[in-house]
Amino acid sequence: MHIEKNIFDNILNIVIAIKGKTKNNPSAWKDLKILCNPPESEVDERMPNVMPKAIYILTKEQKRRICEWISHLKLSDGYASILACCVYMKELRMHGIKSHDCHVLM
Repeated sequence: MHIEKNIFDNILNIVIAIKGKTKNNPSAWKDLKILCNPPESEVDERMPNVMPKAIYILTKEQKRRICEWISHLKLSDGYASILACCVYMKELRMHGIKSHDCHVLM
């Protein structure tokens, strides 16, 4: 269960692009360019710390819709905790999700 939670947290942090938790960094872009050289992996040489947005990163509207969906999700009593308490709409992120809740969402 804890491995599932780690995987869920990592995937969520990557697609929601939580600062400091995402894997979208200059080193990853250099590795991507070496391994498969996709056209969207071009980094502007004048601004090496500014990277293009990865194609799997959600937009603000998509993040808002996912957070709303999870906060309005109704599950049977005792099946999962109240997920609305784990969703922070101002920051458009989730925090404090238990491992069983991650299993239910996956």
